[in-house]
Amino acid sequence: MRKIEHIGIAVKDLEKSNALFAKLLGKGHFKTEEVDGEKVATSFFQIGETKVELLQATDESSPIAKYLDRKSEGVHHIAFDVDDIDSEVSRLKEEGFEILNETPKLGADNKLVVFLHPRSTNGVLVELCQEI
Repeated sequence: MRKIEHIGIAVKDLEKSNALFAKLLGKGHFKTEEVDGEKVATSFFQIGETKVELLQATDESSPIAKYLDRKSEGVHHIAFDVDDIDSEVSRLKEEGFEILNETPKLGADNKLVVFLHPRSTNGVLVELCQEI
């Protein structure tokens, strides 16, 4: 793992949250994107080498909608940048981590992504990201 790629924050209203984080961070978001496969709309803020990703559900069946129902708004996941997602998944499996999707899928920001179950990471949803 090379660095923290981004911190994902689940929000109910992307437009209101963009305004809030723009005030907080002193700059606006640099891009928005919908990830149809995850039924989510995203917005990214750049802070140094790390990004903050705001996530709003676009459908009731979205993992983000379910998260918001259970826990409300807040930190949803932490994502780490990796060179080779397949070898990292293999390494982490051997170390005993529970992988939610062993086959990388297309995520936001032109990345391949894999998630680790919070059961195996002290309650933190971990995302691995590889630039396509």
